[in-house]
Amino acid sequence: MKQILVKPLFTEKNTKLQSSKNQYSFIVDYNANKFEIKEAVEKKFEVKVKSVNTVRYKGKFKHIFRVSGRFVGKTPRFKKAYITLLKGETINLFEQV
Repeated sequence: MKQILVKPLFTEKNTKLQSSKNQYSFIVDYNANKFEIKEAVEKKFEVKVKSVNTVRYKGKFKHIFRVSGRFVGKTPRFKKAYITLLKGETINLFEQV
């Protein structure tokens, strides 16, 4: 079985979303769909999910120029999920990590 939830995101924007809209952000498996993400969050944190929004990020090419030559690399692609919980539900991410 694949691991759907990779890690939670802790950024300034995400902490504002947690307090104002009861919305949490996670890096998830790139091929996971919204139904799998919803089931994984409800099972792991024992909460009710209202909605799931996802964003896919493509990897970017990076070029490094050195004396010995030019190197080309690529950053990894990833998928971010914004989970909105029902009113009154919360997730304590610091205990679960």
